[in-house]
Amino acid sequence: MLIPAIIFSVLASALGLILGYVAIKFKVNGNPLVDQIDAILPQTQCGQCDFTGCRSYAIAITKGEAQINQCPPGGQDGIDALAQILNVETLPLNKEFGESQLLGSQNDMATIRLVDEQFCIGCTLCIQACPVDAFVGAPKVMTTVIRDECTGCDLCIPACPVNCIYIKEINITLDNYIPDLEKIMHG
Repeated sequence: MLIPAIIFSVLASALGLILGYVAIKFKVNGNPLVDQIDAILPQTQCGQCDFTGCRSYAIAITKGEAQINQCPPGGQDGIDALAQILNVETLPLNKEFGESQLLGSQNDMATIRLVDEQFCIGCTLCIQACPVDAFVGAPKVMTTVIRDECTGCDLCIPACPVNCIYIKEINITLDNYIPDLEKIMHG
C-alpha cells in the first residue's frame, strides 16, 4: 500500500517538474505595444470601433488593420496619446464610428444621457448594458446616470424597454458643470 503511494508521488512530482520546465521554456510573451495601446483606450468595451472590445482594437492597431481614430469614447485626447506612442501623425476622430461625447470635447458642448424619472420602471436593463457602470439604481427603483462616468456609447438606449433614456446636448459652463437636472431636462 505504501509502495504505490510513493510511486504515484514520484510520478506526480516528475510530471510537475516537466510541466514547469515546458511552461518556462515555451512561454509566449504578449506584445508590449498592445498592452500600451490597451492602457490608453477607455475600456468601455462598447464596440463602436467595430471591434469586440478595447484589447481587440489594440491588437488590430498594432497589426495595421485599424486606424487610431476609431474610438469615440476615447476622444481626441485618446487619439493624440495613441499617435504619440506609435510615433505617427495624429488624426481627427473618424465620424463614421460616432462622435466623442466627452464633456467639453466639442466647443464646450457636451451630450449627456438622462433618465426620465416619470417613465423609468426600474428594470435595470440599462445597468446591465452599460460597460462602464455609469448607472445607479436597483430593481423596481428609478435609475439614474452618473454623468462623469458615461462615455456616450449609447448601449443603454436600445436596452431600455420604455424609451426613458434620452440624449441632451448642453453647453458646458461653470454654472452647469454640476448640473441642476431639472433645468437641463426642461430648460
